Amino acid sequence: MNIDKLFKVALERGLSDVQVFLSNSNELSIEVFEGELDKYEISDTSSLVVRGVYNGKMGSYVTEIMDDSLIDEIVEHLIANAKVIDSLDDAIIYEGDKNYVTVEGLYNEELANTEVSKKIEMAKNLDKLFHEGSPLVSIAQTMYQESSKTVMIQNTKGLKLFNKVNSAYFGGDVIVKDDKDQRTNFDIIIANEMSDFEYEKLAKEIVEDAVKQLGATPVPSGEYEIVFGPIALATLLSAFQNIFSADAVHKGFSLLKGKLNEEVGSDKVTLVDDPFLKKSSSSRSFDDEGVATKYKELISKGVLKTYLHNLVTAKKDGVESTGNGFGTAVSAINLVMLPGESTKQELIDSVKNGIFIKEVQGAHAGANPVSGDFSLQASGFVVKDGIIGAPVALITVAGNIISMLKDVVMVSNELKMTYYGITCPSIKVKSMSVSGK
Repeated sequence: MNIDKLFKVALERGLSDVQVFLSNSNELSIEVFEGELDKYEISDTSSLVVRGVYNGKMGSYVTEIMDDSLIDEIVEHLIANAKVIDSLDDAIIYEGDKNYVTVEGLYNEELANTEVSKKIEMAKNLDKLFHEGSPLVSIAQTMYQESSKTVMIQNTKGLKLFNKVNSAYFGGDVIVKDDKDQRTNFDIIIANEMSDFEYEKLAKEIVEDAVKQLGATPVPSGEYEIVFGPIALATLLSAFQNIFSADAVHKGFSLLKGKLNEEVGSDKVTLVDDPFLKKSSSSRSFDDEGVATKYKELISKGVLKTYLHNLVTAKKDGVESTGNGFGTAVSAINLVMLPGESTKQELIDSVKNGIFIKEVQGAHAGANPVSGDFSLQASGFVVKDGIIGAPVALITVAGNIISMLKDVVMVSNELKMTYYGITCPSIKVKSMSVSGK
């Protein structure tokens, strides 16, 4: 579509400002089930979002058709849409920032140019290693999902921005069983370099962890020291990540309302939004509104430092946008809990009577972002005097996210990027309530 022509027609018909947001996504999806190629899909999707200001109100139009013949229809729709908008929020088209960070390595040509046959072979090799890892493996499935995303913003104020990124996740899950029990385990690697996909190590860890969970039973209900593994912690945080949105704060949907510059965690806890995180498909130098993204500490050594803002919420609060406006949402780009100084083993060594929680389930159903309370089904292993013991399942760990963060006493120095878009270390919590048998 001729963007300049669209702008010209829109301005001639009385719109004061217009902006287009063009996104394109290429996806490759491979699945191998029991040694056979079960899924092979390639998709290419594009979307054009046009926003325009007419008499102080913002109209919008979304299409997947990029044809000049739509220009008149788009402009007419923008005007009609703006006329029925009753929102009191300001309609803002952003003129842009002076500087935008150039993020190196977000798009890797090697990943894009590697033959699909090699990626299929890699998935089949992982499946083979699963079955070779233990005779207890009954079913295995592997997957490779690759995406390439480009976004472009252009508006009548002279702003023009472009971002391109690619990334893939590779992994799988197994079911192991003996004559008494059956357990599953799943894990992935997220990266945009082929050399990062160490499938031999991945297969070994997935199978061994699955076998270790056989025979898992509940523990007696009580208070336990808790070590959350990175996947369990990321799952929990995913249910609460919207509490940092200024929009959620304004609407009363966040327990962080009124808590700026207050203690919401221990001094071991620093939680950041890192839009420049390498190998993440979410990393960007600008948000959907054209605002430059920024590395920011949401919680710094336990103290809440900022909410996440788009242009509208920032104006309401009299602050600058943090570059977190995406579509109609205000959200983090890459949420990261910064690592500490201890190894994961040192966390385990410090536990006298506790549980290492490897996985939690039901985070979004069992967590309340307004109160901060949560009650989640969990599984993992008993830890006694620094020794990992029997597997644990069918337990529920409960608490309050603020109280939990305040009780964090150790943070590991290892980080894992998870499929939730959240990167976490392992953490040790002083004490939490566990319901079991």
